[in-house]
Amino acid sequence: MTARHTRPGSVSRRAVLRTGAYAAAATSAGPLLSACGGDDGVTGHSVTIELWHGQTQAGKAAIRKLVAEFNRTHPTIRVSLGGGVPADAMLQKVTAALASGSYPDIAYVFGSDLTSIARSPKVVDLTDMVNSGPTPWDRFWPPCRAAVTVNSRVRAAPALLDSLAVVCNKRLFAKAGVPLPRAGWTWTEFIESAKALTDPDAGAFGTGWPGTGNEDTVWRLWPMVWDLGGEVISGDGHSVGFADSGVKALETVAALVKDRSVYVGPKPDSEEMYRVFLSDRMGMVATGPWELPDIVQAGIDYHVVPLPSYTARPVTISGPDTWTVLDNGSARVGAARTFLRWLMQPAQDVRWDIEAGSLPLSRTTQALLPWTEQSRRIDGLVVFTEALETARVRPNHVAYPQISQALGRAITAVLLGLSTPAAAMRDCTRHADAALLIPR
Repeated sequence: MTARHTRPGSVSRRAVLRTGAYAAAATSAGPLLSACGGDDGVTGHSVTIELWHGQTQAGKAAIRKLVAEFNRTHPTIRVSLGGGVPADAMLQKVTAALASGSYPDIAYVFGSDLTSIARSPKVVDLTDMVNSGPTPWDRFWPPCRAAVTVNSRVRAAPALLDSLAVVCNKRLFAKAGVPLPRAGWTWTEFIESAKALTDPDAGAFGTGWPGTGNEDTVWRLWPMVWDLGGEVISGDGHSVGFADSGVKALETVAALVKDRSVYVGPKPDSEEMYRVFLSDRMGMVATGPWELPDIVQAGIDYHVVPLPSYTARPVTISGPDTWTVLDNGSARVGAARTFLRWLMQPAQDVRWDIEAGSLPLSRTTQALLPWTEQSRRIDGLVVFTEALETARVRPNHVAYPQISQALGRAITAVLLGLSTPAAAMRDCTRHADAALLIPR
């Protein structure tokens, strides 16, 4: 059985989000109007559903407040919080619960894990729910919709949204005499900037890349592959779609290694890599909005810019998480649908976004005053939100974990100088293609 891949930045990101996240960097968003949805036919008696939320600290506090409000305004339904494990351990716990026959009504599941969970007949199809919701489904960002769609059916509700951009240390750029990058810059400019920003005597690096081969290592390469015209899986589904584009992307990584301008993060959670940036010794780091509060707290004068590209076309990646509904009978499924429909409405979503550290799930939420004020308070936050226009997600395919493992080994081999891009990619595609040929 293949080991599960950690959610991008899962440990370090969760530590940030659950110890205050955006709320730590902003003042209160102020009172918000809440919307009360219908009860999906659940009337006449109380229905209790269990939610395994996967949150700690700030995220847990945020979901507790929202659940308390829902319970107060929906007297025929009671949502009970449980689970007892962080999101990183949720796949294992839900899988065991499904095997035992005793499972929650809703579970917080990483988007990259949804395909594995959705193979169970107990996972509820939510296609009709999202198409009839009070916020039109096409107002949700494309990554939200793609992350919860498996085989053209909506198998979960979007829960948390992010994107990837580059954060620059303005002091180090000024010290090196390097102009700050702007939208539309190239990977060649990124390589040149990283080299100029590197100062071995000061222990300063131009940039960093996680080097443990996990999903945090891998997901940073996908925007480069897509920009070069590649895909994770080819159109016929029998082989990977990045044999050529992957080599070119790895050549960019190899150039950073050759210049000794890249700090290779030694730990799976990327915390060590981020610590170098936060200690004023790294010029650029590709990261998500979850890192901004720590950057502010560290006193780094920073600048956020979209990812560079090879083609001048904007492209980035998003790794949404999900609320997955499990079937415990029609009454409880109906109650779960009612709760999630309510939770995704902008009045609730904006509170969750600010307090738990998500980007807005929909354009409707993005337009709300509390979020526009939040974007003004936190420099660079708008760059991450605007990146959602062109963000893509990894495919919901059962072979993705094996593909990711193979690519993770290839990237790590190049980062550590153990292989050339061409040789590393040949080994990667051999193992990844074999995974795609295994009957599922």
